[in-house]
Amino acid sequence: MFEDDISAAMPVLRNGGLILYPTDTIWGIGCDATDEAAVQKVYALKKRSESKSLVILLADVKDLLHFIANPRPDIADIIDGFTRPTTVIYEGALGLAPNVINEDGSIAIRIVKDPFCRHLIKRLRKPLVSTSANISGEPSPACFAEVSPAIRNGVDYIVKHRQEETTASIASRIIRINKDGSIAIIRD
Repeated sequence: MFEDDISAAMPVLRNGGLILYPTDTIWGIGCDATDEAAVQKVYALKKRSESKSLVILLADVKDLLHFIANPRPDIADIIDGFTRPTTVIYEGALGLAPNVINEDGSIAIRIVKDPFCRHLIKRLRKPLVSTSANISGEPSPACFAEVSPAIRNGVDYIVKHRQEETTASIASRIIRINKDGSIAIIRD
């Protein structure tokens, strides 16, 4: 069971640290998405420009109401219809670290079904940053073994859960909900 990982990750996340963890897609670097200094550490570790926004993970659709200004009334039905992990770009981000939000005020959020991620987010009671566990411009790791030493050494806690898995994971699909409510597929 992953309970030991959750217990070990909590003080790290609550104190502005970074974790390396398995998401519902690929291995990710995570931190509290409301902590501006923690988010800055993610950009520094990835050597990534702050102009490129990060993905936020939430455990429940109802949590969107805390972080999105005007979600579509049927957003829960849309998300329920997803057959695989899908990141949605929403207009009007709220209550998040400013450096996690895109320059246009949009935010990329994925509601996770993965039990480990859900437990982690629910225990933290805050949204979690999820960005691929790689230096910007390098390939995303398909499994834990592919995570570079630079990333492993740059985080404060490495989750043990699922490290032994060798099945290649893929990044999520990305869609955008436009101001007029229409949906555009960004990455399928």
